[in-house]
Amino acid sequence: MADFRLDGVTRRFGTTLAVSELSLAAADGEFIVLLGPTGAGKTTTLRLLAGLERADAGRIYIGGHDVTMEPPAARDVTFVFQQYSLYPHLSVYDNLAFPLRSPARRWPLPQIEARVREIAALLHIEDKLANRATQLSGGQMQRVSIGRALVRQPAVTLMDEPLSSLDAKLRAELRIELKRIQSELGSTLLYVTHDQTEAMTLATRIGVLQQGRLVQLGSPREVYENPASVYVATRLGNPRINVLPRAALPACPAPAEAAHIGARTEHVRLHRNGTGGQARGRVRWIEHLGDQNHLHVRLDGSEYELVTLTDPAAPLAVDDAVAIEVLRPLYFAADGARVPS
Repeated sequence: MADFRLDGVTRRFGTTLAVSELSLAAADGEFIVLLGPTGAGKTTTLRLLAGLERADAGRIYIGGHDVTMEPPAARDVTFVFQQYSLYPHLSVYDNLAFPLRSPARRWPLPQIEARVREIAALLHIEDKLANRATQLSGGQMQRVSIGRALVRQPAVTLMDEPLSSLDAKLRAELRIELKRIQSELGSTLLYVTHDQTEAMTLATRIGVLQQGRLVQLGSPREVYENPASVYVATRLGNPRINVLPRAALPACPAPAEAAHIGARTEHVRLHRNGTGGQARGRVRWIEHLGDQNHLHVRLDGSEYELVTLTDPAAPLAVDDAVAIEVLRPLYFAADGARVPS
């Protein structure tokens, strides 16, 4: 079974707690994405699972076996880094075949040939096998890196922001390709990123990290719709969720312990020169994005603003007075914890 489990894993660097009592389990064939900003402990978690860092506390299991004290070579994991990390003097074929020629896991030559061509076809680089790595584009090089990690069918594949150095168009293309490849191969992946779009589109489950702690784990939809805290809520959503003091929306019914009210941009409705709603405001400026507009609205009598999505054909202009209706609000306590509705 290609599963893994981290059980109460902690890692310190001097006085810095990089990973704190982290417990995380992935089933065979799952695509887990860890999401968080720089310094949240994402890469350290990968390195702990790979054996490149030694845990100060806790246990690590791969395929049901305790590998906490095992060296990296004994763990049957592969790693894809942010940079391409290819052998520049080798051809694409030899880069892909390299893990299969390792003395520790040497494959017979006919199987190497078949496997390399299978992976190359899956990655759509079969016409590049004779090229040297230095003759490839950035996207092609990252495909080779991904292929080299998957070619020998490891128990777990670890990916450390492998698309972040690519341009936006190529990043979007490879996101789709990576999800397809993982689905076709049935690989177990642990992928880390600070990019919410990657997390939402790739993950079977998303784990949100905050200062080395796993603060929420669930499906992309669950984490987006039911965040455990303000911190989690602001990690997902573009534009980010509107979070306002309760006093800014006095007409919005809220639990007594709620200090802040959150409203996703798609859950805010504006009514030009309308009445009712939870507040009134004025359109301050509009971002025209083609298929939709982002409207920035200043609440009357306050310094607070919120952002909402509207149809480009909506009859709203800068300086229009609007009534603001909040649908499906989220409530948060003073410490940022979610308050049930």
